[in-house]
Parts: sequence; C-alpha cells; structure tokens
Amino acid sequence: MKILIAEDEPVIAQRIERLTREILGDRITSIKKCVSVEESKSYLVVHSIDLLFLDLNLKGQDGYQILDDTQSGSFYTVIISAFSERAVRAFDYPVLDFIEKPFDKERLARAFEKINRFDAKHNFTSKFLSIKREGEIKLLEISQIIHLRGAGVYSEIFLSNGRKELHHQNLEKVDILLPSNFVRVHKSYIVNFYFVEKIRTHGGSKYSLVLKTGDELPVSRNRIKTIKEMLALC
Repeated sequence: MKILIAEDEPVIAQRIERLTREILGDRITSIKKCVSVEESKSYLVVHSIDLLFLDLNLKGQDGYQILDDTQSGSFYTVIISAFSERAVRAFDYPVLDFIEKPFDKERLARAFEKINRFDAKHNFTSKFLSIKREGEIKLLEISQIIHLRGAGVYSEIFLSNGRKELHHQNLEKVDILLPSNFVRVHKSYIVNFYFVEKIRTHGGSKYSLVLKTGDELPVSRNRIKTIKEMLALC
C-alpha cells in the first residue's frame, strides 16, 4: 500500500506513520508526508497512491482543496481532523472515513478494517474520473464513458464524444472507482451497461456485447450468466 499523509503538524504526522506501520507491517510499499495543499497536489500529479490521510487545515488552507482536483483519484481518503463539524462536507467527496483528533491506534485500525471490507463498486463512486495529462489532472464525466480497455499498466477510456483518453492505472484500480453500471465483462474490458444493446452468440460457446455505438466487445464465459441476468435475457 502506497500512502500519503497530508498533515502540517510533524508530531501528528509521525504518529500517523508510526501507528500505520504497526498496523500494516510489510503491507506498506511507501509512506510520504506533505505539509501543504500545494505540496500534496504536486505529489499526486506525479505519484499514484492507495490511501490519503488528510488533515483539513494545512498551514491555514482548506485540505478539501486537494480533493477538488483529485476527487476521483484511484485511492481511498481518510480524513483526520480536529474539526468534526466539517465532517458533513466529506459526503461531497469519495471520503471513506472521518477520524476526529485526538485518536488512538484502535481507531486508526478500524479505518483500515473498513478499507479491507469496503465494497467500492456500490459505495465509493463519483461523477468524475481523474486522468493525468501533461503534468495536470483532468476530470472526465463518468456518464460519458462507454467502455474501458486494459493496456498493460494503463487503461484506455472510450468516450461518447468519440475521444479516447488514457488512465494512469490498470483496469483493476480503475474498476473500484466506477459505479455498479460498469461491469467487467472480460479480463481486458469494462463496459458501461447503459450503452449495451444486445448479446451476440458465436460458435463454440463464444459471446460478445454489441454496444449502441456499434462497437463489439468480447465476453468471458464465466461472466455470461451474470450479463444475461443484467439484460433480463434469462
């Protein structure tokens, strides 16, 4: 797990890191600490992470500004703040948990338990998906995505306006950011079912999905029953 701690109080940042290392052990790939909104945003433009610990007051600036540019970033966000009255605004972002200061190891461990059992497909969605382009973050409307195709460590995104974008994460990482109408139909494809027209049967128990755009995508045999049920075909 790659973790970013956005916290301007060194003692608290060190405490978060120490307790996280005690809880996760060798599951940690890296931990980076940033003390300001600008530093955090700059780091996220260049680096991918799995989890953001976010303080809401970073040198007098609003920590939510980080999520304004990365609200669909492929990571979980856990807010750690003394300002519990600001927790309501967290519902405007894909925030997984809100921990009030002061906190202990047990409370932090509960946040990690939530990550472990979290069903992101149905609860952790946003209206936008963020991509990195030329050192900047661009937001794509999820409703405009027709399908995605795996491209090694990246994902190709096909949009209803005919454009194609490249996401900096693989299909597994992008999949958890998408709402339940997006379905993994093949190891290399995720499709927005709002754009599905029908299933086409081929010889040798092979199937494909025909989209309203005219595109045709392969379907894995182990997914065909679920897909038929979704289309109310059986």
